[in-house]
Formats: sequence, structure tokens, C-alpha cells
Amino acid sequence: MKRPFDYITYGASSSSVEVVQLLRFLLGSTFRGAHSEAPVPVCIWGRHGIGKTQIVRDLARDMGAAFAYLAPAQFEEMGDLVGMPQVVTDEKGQQVSRFAPPDWAPRQEGPGILLIDDVNRADDRILRGLMQLLQNYELVSWRIPQKWHIVLTANPDGGDYSVTPMDDAFLTRMLHVTLEWNLEAWIRWATRAGVDQRGIAFVQTHPELVDGTRTTPRTLVQFFQSIAPVADLAKELPLVRMLAEGCLDPDTTAAFLSFARTELAHLPTPEEILNAGDFAAVEARLRELIVQPVKRLDILSLTSSRLLAHLEGGKSWAPGQLANLERFLLLDFIPADVRFRLAQVLANSSQAVLRDFVGRPAIGTILLEGLA
Repeated sequence: MKRPFDYITYGASSSSVEVVQLLRFLLGSTFRGAHSEAPVPVCIWGRHGIGKTQIVRDLARDMGAAFAYLAPAQFEEMGDLVGMPQVVTDEKGQQVSRFAPPDWAPRQEGPGILLIDDVNRADDRILRGLMQLLQNYELVSWRIPQKWHIVLTANPDGGDYSVTPMDDAFLTRMLHVTLEWNLEAWIRWATRAGVDQRGIAFVQTHPELVDGTRTTPRTLVQFFQSIAPVADLAKELPLVRMLAEGCLDPDTTAAFLSFARTELAHLPTPEEILNAGDFAAVEARLRELIVQPVKRLDILSLTSSRLLAHLEGGKSWAPGQLANLERFLLLDFIPADVRFRLAQVLANSSQAVLRDFVGRPAIGTILLEGLA
């Protein structure tokens, strides 16, 4: 399951949160028109299916920027890259040959992101042709408009990827960062994206399985989307097996089928906890799962981390939801140290409503007792 090669990448190894922070900083300067020269392109390295392309698409949407996409591996002729020549009349009235920009090239002024996806899967001659674009944001007769920033993605070299090595002259035209999968960052993204809660719980239970040959964050999400209409996984195991084997490694498939048979697949979701009209029913359900001859702290940890990720990914919380959150934190079968850590996370939240929540007398007492 684990990677068998020493992959070659460039730049700092970073989580998706850190990559987004870097891109926001660099793109913000470009979009404000702060550069007197062409901005330095950014290349995001990382294994397949880890979410490189999706990060850039989502960021363009979140920043209100235009988005243009280029897949140079699809190019067979230089004309696909530089455009086709046409005869025009210049400012002196003379007919000259100029290249018309291809359809992928942005026409309007930014802010905008031009994504060059899987750049090192292109032929070597296409890579050579891209060098002028990366250096000057122009190719032969045309140029990229103002306030656009070029972002590239690349798979690692030195392993089992079918990639074209890039020489130093090419590499030094870019700023580099390597995207590594991170569980907490993925959970926050998956929660915001509405990924099936059972899928999120499975990844939290088996994060070691994400780094596989066919099992990647992308294929896991594809699988979780396919099982979303299945209300009871345990009753539909043959169907679930077929869907899993169509997307995932055998080890991951076996682990998910085992997961589907257990109580872990039936944990109350964060929505059920926060929106419960009768919290006593939720409490009884959690007590049955957690309070056993040996207390199931794994189930408690999984439930708590899902709830915290859901809270952090939301925008506002109604008084009734916050009341249920308080009831959850005060459950008598939650150990004091676990309760204290949960309150600490809420106290350091990026959301003011959750930081204010910690000011409630009962929650404040948890913190004070934990610090004593």
C-alpha cells in the first residue's frame, strides 16, 4: 500500500491548508496589480488523486477570479500551444504574420488563474515551448492579460509516473511547493464539501489506507459519492463490495466492508447531534455505543473529531445547536481530559461564535478545572 519509490519533488512539503495560504498570498498581490513584471508561476507537486487541481479550482472560485485550464499532455503540435499564424495589417499598413492566441488562452484582464495541469506529462518539445510563457507570460505574438497568475501541477519524478524530466532552466522559472495529504485538513474539506459522513468516519478510522496505488483521496471521494444513496451499508454489502472494488485497492475494500459491518458506520452524525430536538435520544445512542465493559474511547474520539470538523466548517450556529453542543460536552461518560481538550479546541476556533461559546459558565469551568 505504501509508496515504493523515493519520489522527487520540490519545495516545502505542505498540507492543503498551507498550500492555500501560500497561493492566497501570492495571488492576492497579482490580483491587486502589485507586480511591475510578470509574477512568478507556482508549481504544486504531489501524487495523483491528492487534490492539486481541485485546490486551484476552488481557490479561483473563492477569490472571485476567472479560471482558465490548460492540459499540455494533450498537445500533439506546437500550434496547440502557440496558436496558429494569420496575416494581419500592422500599424504601418504592412501585412505581417502573427500568431492568434489559442482558445485556452485568457483574453480579458484578470483577476484570473491559468492552471497548467500535469505539466510534466507533456512532451519535451511542449515543455520547451512553455518556457517563454512561464518567464514572460507571452508566446510569440500574444501575451496573457494583466492580473493573471500561472499555477502549475506536477506529479513526482523518480518513480512509477510517466513524466518528462524538467531541467534546471525550466524548474527555476517557478516557485515550488509539494502537497502532502493531511488527515485534519482533508476532514475539514470533506465536511465542507458534503462528503458522506460514513466515508469521513472511515478515513478517520483508517488514515493509513489513503496512500495506496488505486486508493487516493480522489478515488475515496468517488466511492463515497457512489454509496451515498445506500441507507444501510451492512444490508447491501454485495453492492458496496462491487462499488469499492471499482475504485479502491483490495486492502481498502476489505477494510471498508469490515467497517460497514460494525457500529462505527452507525455513529450519530454531527448534524444529528447539533439538531436533535430530543437530545436524550442522542445521548442514549452514544451511551450504548461508548459505555461498554471497556469504554470505547475510539468511538468517542471519532464522534468528537467529526463534530469539531463540522463546527469549524460551518458559518453560523443557532442557539439550539449551541445548547446541544453544551449538552454533548457535559455528558457524564466523557472523561475529564477529553472534555478539556474539546473545550480547548473550541476556545482556539477561527469562529467567534465558538470562542464566545466557551465563555458559558459550564464550559469555562471545564477549562479552569483542566488547567488546575
